[in-house]
Amino acid sequence: MYIRRVKGPVSVTLPDGSQMTRADLPSPDTTRWVARRKACVVRAVASGLIERDEACKTWGLSEEELESWMRMAFDYGERALKATALQRFRE
Repeated sequence: MYIRRVKGPVSVTLPDGSQMTRADLPSPDTTRWVARRKACVVRAVASGLIERDEACKTWGLSEEELESWMRMAFDYGERALKATALQRFRE
């Protein structure tokens, strides 16, 4: 039996004091992106749990898409990641 070693930390502490692990991340075969899943990926990248290129490769995201999620979350909060809210915040 082999244990696969992953790069980076096993868990990180978020600014609110909660712990986040790789088990908290969305499934790699996710195709329907709701705001909660987008926010989870943004938090993982921002906290250093995973790297940007790993996130893009795992979920099939483009660099621009991930960057836009991060920019919207940092500028306007996680509510801005909702599909209906994107139209309002982009104006």
